[in-house]
Amino acid sequence: MGEKCEQPMLNGEKRERGKQKYNHVFSSAEIQTLASVAEAVFPSLSPNSTFEGKENQPSKAVQSFLEASASESPIPDEAAEMLYKRTFMESLILVRVVLLLLSTRLGTLLLCGSLCLGDRWPYINYFSCMPLENREKVLQSWFKHCLCTPIRIAFIYLKVACLYAFFSRVGEDGDNPAWEAIGYQVDKVENLSQVTKERPLQKGLIETMHEKDSTLPQSLTQKGLQVTEDTKQNVYKIKCDAVIIGSGCGGGVAAAMLASSGLKVVVVEKGSNFAPSDYSPFEGPSMAELYESGGILPSVDGQMLLLAGSTVGGGSAINWSACIKTPKSILQEWAEDCQIPLFGSPEYLSAMDTVCERIGVTEDCKEEGFQNQVLRKGCNNLGLEVEKVPRNSSESHYCGSCGFGCRRGDKKGTDRTWLVDAVNNDAVILTGCKAERFILEKNKIGSTRKRKCLGVIAKTSNNNITKKLHIEAKVTISACGALLTPLLMHSSGLKNRNIGQNLHLHPVLMAWGYFPDSDSELKGKSHEGGIITSVHKVVATDNKVKAIIETPSIGPAQYTAFCPWESGLDMKRRMLKFSRTAHMITIIRDQGSGKVHAGGRVTYKFDTLDRQNIQAGLRQSLRILVAAGAVEVGTHRSDGQRIRCKGISNEELEEFLDSVSPVGGPMFFGENWVVHSSAHQMGSCRMGFTEKEGAVDENGESWEAEGLFVCDASVLPSAIGVNPMITVQSTAYCLSKRIAESLKQTF
Repeated sequence: MGEKCEQPMLNGEKRERGKQKYNHVFSSAEIQTLASVAEAVFPSLSPNSTFEGKENQPSKAVQSFLEASASESPIPDEAAEMLYKRTFMESLILVRVVLLLLSTRLGTLLLCGSLCLGDRWPYINYFSCMPLENREKVLQSWFKHCLCTPIRIAFIYLKVACLYAFFSRVGEDGDNPAWEAIGYQVDKVENLSQVTKERPLQKGLIETMHEKDSTLPQSLTQKGLQVTEDTKQNVYKIKCDAVIIGSGCGGGVAAAMLASSGLKVVVVEKGSNFAPSDYSPFEGPSMAELYESGGILPSVDGQMLLLAGSTVGGGSAINWSACIKTPKSILQEWAEDCQIPLFGSPEYLSAMDTVCERIGVTEDCKEEGFQNQVLRKGCNNLGLEVEKVPRNSSESHYCGSCGFGCRRGDKKGTDRTWLVDAVNNDAVILTGCKAERFILEKNKIGSTRKRKCLGVIAKTSNNNITKKLHIEAKVTISACGALLTPLLMHSSGLKNRNIGQNLHLHPVLMAWGYFPDSDSELKGKSHEGGIITSVHKVVATDNKVKAIIETPSIGPAQYTAFCPWESGLDMKRRMLKFSRTAHMITIIRDQGSGKVHAGGRVTYKFDTLDRQNIQAGLRQSLRILVAAGAVEVGTHRSDGQRIRCKGISNEELEEFLDSVSPVGGPMFFGENWVVHSSAHQMGSCRMGFTEKEGAVDENGESWEAEGLFVCDASVLPSAIGVNPMITVQSTAYCLSKRIAESLKQTF
């Protein structure tokens, strides 16, 4: 039996069949075809099958799991709804075209060839009427097809949507029938009475989802803001000293610093606010409400899957707690090569100490979870150095679901620290409110910058509020992250060539190792315990770090998005090993970079050195897993690359490792491909010594518009190579402190 959370948006209850219509626009023929694809991806199997590692599992649960299929209602409709809501229009069109083709005889013949032929008139079967075995062969063929890669992309979308819907669905009892079979349990807070019910942001919070035209002006006025209604422009005009767009690592710190200096601050946040008691242990609804695009945000070519927070607290509310200071070599590079003196100053070093103190960084971990035990054991057995990772939580924090928000209130994101400081100094936080463009006017003659920023135009997501918000401020700060700040800059008419360019992603590839329950030395399950408590650095002969190896948080639905699909049988085998499959993530400091395009579309190009470094990290991860005692290890390459470890010789292992390399994404013209991931985006509005080098100056101010600043990860000159939370907060601390001091002198 599962458990429910108090927040309706996160309680995980799905639509009851027949009682609510779906919003997706898929036709009945498309849904029928989608269901037939889902059955091929995850079919019903014989309950008498046996699988490695499951001999002692409750037979009823495993048998039910084997008999279950992703074609069962309402999964096809849930998958269609997910595709409709979370994919770009061109991707949705591609998927629907493929489904429409497969719902016709001619289209099925075109995409399936001889596999769709039958022995009776009219001899050509619809895809949904083809034998299951043949449908599976079609999918296997398209996943390997190296010419018409857009069709391959469509099938990947369908595979991900069907499996994600299957493993993330939650019944009225707060459970999913598959979870017991795969050994997955949602995170349970043993004593809910110990979870604070306090809502420390409440006194400064205006949740626009609960407002309407008749109440919003009064709510704003009660928070100490000057509000006037302009019926001609159909806006509410709001006056403040500083408006900040975004409430994450950059925006939260900036809000606290400016509010503490006596300025009236308004924070505009498009996400919702959740207190610890609101957070849910359920993967599906949590991803949908707390992440950009519900946690399914691919690059244009599908080679990268991006994770970014979209809630009060931003990334700090859903990250994995790692608090690593900016490496000295990076600070030296930024100060000297990029000519940004801030990063070579005592001011910045002091800021890092202040940030760590405010968010309660601890250096130790009393009990490590299963995956970090594996990392530490493997490194120790190989004689490799493994370091502890400081966290912004207590040393006893044993929570594997902080990626869904910390239900214990132990992790100290900006929603528990800096934003609390801000509202205690009368800052106002507007949730469910999205900035559309900055208010810019021509600057006076003789000014350094051609334009001047007077605030921002924002719109609420609540249809009961018909007027936009015209927020006037002395200073405007964009802190909505490296994916969204460039879009806001461009939509406002700013033209600096660095806006949206130089996007660094810290690309990640994963290696995995299976450890049966019989391995009693390594306790726990893959989804339990602190997410990142240990790190190993892969160092080159010149002592330069090529990559770092950490452990991820990955729920069963997310796992299926990355896991290679070879067959329905293989997918069920993999999922039955889920709870004892340890993952190692290889993170690199990328030299390559990408671009943020209109509509939030991201393109990215690897540098040759990046691929070499990620290969080194991936091979080292596999060595560590083998040394820790894994009985099988592998990568997420599309062909299911793996090797059994029992009795393996060093020569055989090295031969396998030689075959491990980071191939291209799904659009790559090759039979094998892999999807990378990124949880760290930075550099897309970088600081520069001149406007040719950056979108903003050393103080974070736009080269084009006076009074417009950026205080988020997009200002960083390059990739960092480590988890960026401390770097982003420290940078925001310095920039916002300078902004506050400048305003005191000006006004």
